[in-house]
Amino acid sequence: MPGSVPSPSPTAVGDAPPSSVPVSGPAHLLRVTLLMAGSCLPILGAVLIAPVLPKMQDHFASVPGAKALVPLALTVPALALALLAPFAGVIVDRLGRKRLLIVATLLYAVFGTAPLWLDSLGAIIASRALVGVTEAAIMTCCTTLIGDYYSGHRRVKYLALQTMCASASATVFFVLGGAAGSAGWRVPFWVYAVSLALAPLMATVLTNPAPRTATEDTSTPVTDQRAFPWRQLAGICALTFFGAMVFYTVPVEMSYLLDDLGVENSGVIGLATALASAATVGGAVTFARLKRSPDPMLPAVLAVCAAGFGVMFLAGSAPLLVVGAVVNCVGTGMLLPALLTSAMSRLAFEDRGRGTGLWLAAFFGGEFVCPLVLLAGESAVGSLAGAVGVLGLVAALVAAGLWASRRRSAAVDRRPLPEQLA
Repeated sequence: MPGSVPSPSPTAVGDAPPSSVPVSGPAHLLRVTLLMAGSCLPILGAVLIAPVLPKMQDHFASVPGAKALVPLALTVPALALALLAPFAGVIVDRLGRKRLLIVATLLYAVFGTAPLWLDSLGAIIASRALVGVTEAAIMTCCTTLIGDYYSGHRRVKYLALQTMCASASATVFFVLGGAAGSAGWRVPFWVYAVSLALAPLMATVLTNPAPRTATEDTSTPVTDQRAFPWRQLAGICALTFFGAMVFYTVPVEMSYLLDDLGVENSGVIGLATALASAATVGGAVTFARLKRSPDPMLPAVLAVCAAGFGVMFLAGSAPLLVVGAVVNCVGTGMLLPALLTSAMSRLAFEDRGRGTGLWLAAFFGGEFVCPLVLLAGESAVGSLAGAVGVLGLVAALVAAGLWASRRRSAAVDRRPLPEQLA
């Protein structure tokens, strides 16, 4: 179980002094749109080609090991992102957010469309790994810029919006990939060229953020020998690794759980997945509207996720399984922005790129191991539903541990909670 997560300072979650960038008007709207669009590019890489994998499998049927290699074209970007995001974070802090974002967005189109001209399966997988490299830079830069531009409840709002856009775009990209794939397995790769339109807009609209003082973002004094907050970030990254497994269980395993209940109609499976995706969006919107410090909410949010898993474990019919999935996804829609906001509140401007990279590495690392963990759980308990139930039990134990830790901290420190000061 992850260790307790230290609470951020009140100033980190309350309304901080005004940012140097406008927070209303057309320029603000375009800036937010570009940051959200950039945040969706890694989602594009994760789901767009999923519908054409069978066609790719048929095309490369004569290649030795194709049955194992073709799925890597889908998953290797996430693995590359998880491994490289911390290094992207270091580069972000040293070279600047805007410059790296523009370069990575241009290279995303180059590597993303490469399979249109490549005939070797090995070369295609290598190009997909390079897509993951650019995704690490893009996601780190976009998330860091949200933390730079906005503070307090505005930051909470836009980090929740980032989750909402990512969840909604996953459904859109899956449908788009399926429609484009009907014309051939290479056709969906043209969609990666959309980043060529985003890069010039980013260069024109986005500005290089100015550092805020320590009192605006953290309670840590600025010194020449300021140390990176490893200890403060370790707990939230460990919790994020576990939270990513909770977050991705329904999207990854829903179709298999329905199949185990005898549901084979792809239309019904698609509708059930869409309902769960909508619930994730609803959870993110709910989180943004609550206007509370994220840390006190984490035990309750994980408890909601655990309750959803419990219903899915006990479900003997498809409708009840969908109900459990919806409950779980309402929780996961709140969980992701809560974890990200909590991490951001611990980082000063000079550390935000590196800290965001570490957080993204934890999240996408959890995404990558999620199906492997559930597969191992299925082998151990005899069914996928049983493995989901075990994960729900662990989530409940983590929630209880966080709640108990917070109670102990409150007993020692009688200062008002951050949300009481906001």
